Amino acid sequence: MRFRNITPKKASVLENILSKYKMRQLILIGTDIASIILAFMTSNWIIYSQYKLQHIDISAILIYIAISIVTLYLGRCYSSLWRYAGEEELIAIVVACTLSIIITSLIHLLIGIKFSITFYMLNLILTTLLIGGTRLVYRTGRRFLIRSGLKEKSSKVLIVGAGSAGDMVIQELKNNPKLLKKPVGIIDDDINKKGRRIHNIPILGMVKDVDILVDKCDIDEIIIAIANISKKDKKNIIKICKETKCKLRIIPGVYEIIDGKVDIKKIRDFQIEDLLGREAIKVNLNEVSEYLKNNVVLVTGGGGSIGSELCRQIAAFNPKQLIILDNYENNAYSIQQELIRKYGNELNLRTIIASIREEKRMNKIFNKYKPDVVFHAAAHKHVPLMEKNPSEAIKNNIFGTKNIATLADKYKVKRFVLISTDKAVNPTSIMGATKRVAEMIIQALNEKSETEFVAVRFGNVLGSNGSLIPLIKKQIEEGGPVTITHPEIIRYFMTIPEAVQLVIQAGSMAKEGEIFVLDMGDPIKIVDLADNLIRLSGFEPNVDIDIKFTGLRPGEKLYEELLMSEEGLTDTGHKKIFIGKPVDFNIERYKKHLEVLRAIVDKEEVELIDSIMRELVTTYIRPEEANDKANA
Repeated sequence: MRFRNITPKKASVLENILSKYKMRQLILIGTDIASIILAFMTSNWIIYSQYKLQHIDISAILIYIAISIVTLYLGRCYSSLWRYAGEEELIAIVVACTLSIIITSLIHLLIGIKFSITFYMLNLILTTLLIGGTRLVYRTGRRFLIRSGLKEKSSKVLIVGAGSAGDMVIQELKNNPKLLKKPVGIIDDDINKKGRRIHNIPILGMVKDVDILVDKCDIDEIIIAIANISKKDKKNIIKICKETKCKLRIIPGVYEIIDGKVDIKKIRDFQIEDLLGREAIKVNLNEVSEYLKNNVVLVTGGGGSIGSELCRQIAAFNPKQLIILDNYENNAYSIQQELIRKYGNELNLRTIIASIREEKRMNKIFNKYKPDVVFHAAAHKHVPLMEKNPSEAIKNNIFGTKNIATLADKYKVKRFVLISTDKAVNPTSIMGATKRVAEMIIQALNEKSETEFVAVRFGNVLGSNGSLIPLIKKQIEEGGPVTITHPEIIRYFMTIPEAVQLVIQAGSMAKEGEIFVLDMGDPIKIVDLADNLIRLSGFEPNVDIDIKFTGLRPGEKLYEELLMSEEGLTDTGHKKIFIGKPVDFNIERYKKHLEVLRAIVDKEEVELIDSIMRELVTTYIRPEEANDKANA
């Protein structure tokens, strides 16, 4: 990389950085030369000491040293950092040592120096072990010292962004030496800034130069300090930076630092939503939320991930009353206290602990509060757990939904919004099948009810309780391994705020039992997601943190769908939201199946559940059928 228009003072700083890098290279080369000589002498002693000690021509060793160092250099064995020595570095060392021993043996033969093939083979093994071993010993020792507290060293930080946000980050790091984070350089894609300084920290290059600068400056951590950046640009920067194996962090958005200060506690670790590769779904909630204002709104499952976010967003639109209903008191209490702190007496809030399964209790609640709008988010959602507890999934997801939807019809609720899932499409699990029945329930009621029923179907929600991302992050924190069920498994993802905005938008459009679907972009391969999270945490996948494949779980398929083949797709006023036309089904047959199913679960005749559910949900297939289709 070339630096233009740099003053002598600036050049001296860069020369100092480069000289430290060259010194580390020289030390490494010296260590390798010692390893080569030791391997050569040891091989000679082992092979020839039993017979006649082979006379060693000094030129034989010098040739071997010269060729070995050249091949190691060409193999980029001196451009990697010792502390990151891993599988790729080991392969490079093996290749370089193998090439050097082949070339050396040929040159020895040409100039009349004779050693046996056994000597060269042993020498190759010893050289590889010694050269690779020195790097491994350094890496292991360094980690031991750091973890044991014997070595407390400041992290060297590279700042991405030479604007006002970068300026604030540098100030914050310099003003807080106890953070043990030392800014050593800045990169920015504005070519006019290259060679300048911010708070005496040099702007060393552009984003494309990050890999070179990380090596040269011995960088431990990269902070992306660009407050106002598009998702696409952020993804491109992350993609380049994550290959450096440094820990990556990011500052808050522009609106979070509008007061002109960056709180270092708010400089967060990267999250997987930073890599979604699309802009967040935007909904003008002021236009679609009229049906919430001055109305009584009930949210079932109001303490859960989706339910609590619904409560947060609904509270902002001045409902006449907001009712949080949940069976789990801790979650309900948490969102209740959050809303009280934020709104105080301005929000008419009621929190109710009750189960949607209890028909009489639900009837009293509907009779007392007369809700105008119901968001039904209460459900059992964990696929493997429900496979082991199918009767619980049915009681909650089917008959709990039936209780709430029937009461919505009875008390003439204006709008009823069911939170559904992509797992209801051609379901392969009891959870997905029960959610498909929940969709059928609101479709059947919509035929005769004054209430506008609607279902909202979307994929996996990032960061929801018990979901994949928190699990992977926890496994990384614990040192691994990160467990993935299958190397080819893919999923759609969205953020919790996106999901809730879609739900509120769908509520405004509700009519005719429709199913709303979000264009969620391209699906993400779970193994790639895990790889990214490991790298963004500053580790090397399958070197520092292993990725382990455990096999598909009961009821799990390789991919999820958002629509059934029978459903049509209709545009809405929002370019990312579509309507799936409800699939017709025999209402009378559906009612009879529900009666049979009720009797089965009441008697806990679990062995009969599978057959009746497959008759009720004709698209319910076994996981292996779906996976065979995916692989076809």
